[in-house]
Amino acid sequence: MKNPRKKGTQDPLPEQDAMGSEDDFAPGGNAPALEDDAQSATAASDGDGPSAAPAAVTEGDPGSELASEREKYLRLAAEYDNFRKRSARERSDAGARAQADLVRQMIEALDDLARFAHVDPTSTDADTIVQGVDMVEKKMMKALGTAGLQVINPVGETFDPALHEAVATEPTSAREDDHVVARVYQPGYVFNTQLLRPARVVVKQWNG
Repeated sequence: MKNPRKKGTQDPLPEQDAMGSEDDFAPGGNAPALEDDAQSATAASDGDGPSAAPAAVTEGDPGSELASEREKYLRLAAEYDNFRKRSARERSDAGARAQADLVRQMIEALDDLARFAHVDPTSTDADTIVQGVDMVEKKMMKALGTAGLQVINPVGETFDPALHEAVATEPTSAREDDHVVARVYQPGYVFNTQLLRPARVVVKQWNG
């Protein structure tokens, strides 16, 4: 015999339909929709999804700046070394050219000296040899003077310790002749304002 139902009432939901089955919450069972959302969020945070943030770019790396400064230093050191070598080579070349110019100016005097050095003494008189040597001396002094040589021959001049060397003194009766060069034992030479050798002289001395 069937149980009569009252009109307007519903059958209660089954307990497992209303609260879910036990398998849904078991460790090995199917994860609920919340777990799927968590996995989607994790995938997005790992950069697999289109919303992954780009990696930050490091600016001003100390290592690259140090390498750049080291490269600049090495380039500057190499340029300075090349400049130093080039300057030394140019100075050496300039000195060699100056010496060559001096020798070139003396070539004619050397030719004359060679001719008089090889004359036959039996067929050449002494006056000719003396005149020839005098000519060679004048030619050489002219060439050296053109190059910048000056002869110091200070007879009658006041003694100058910067250019003269007193090797002896001699008395004088005139007060105005005190410290005046009386004789020159050996002339001095100045080459382009550089003293090569002082003139060795005898100086007058007034004793009162």
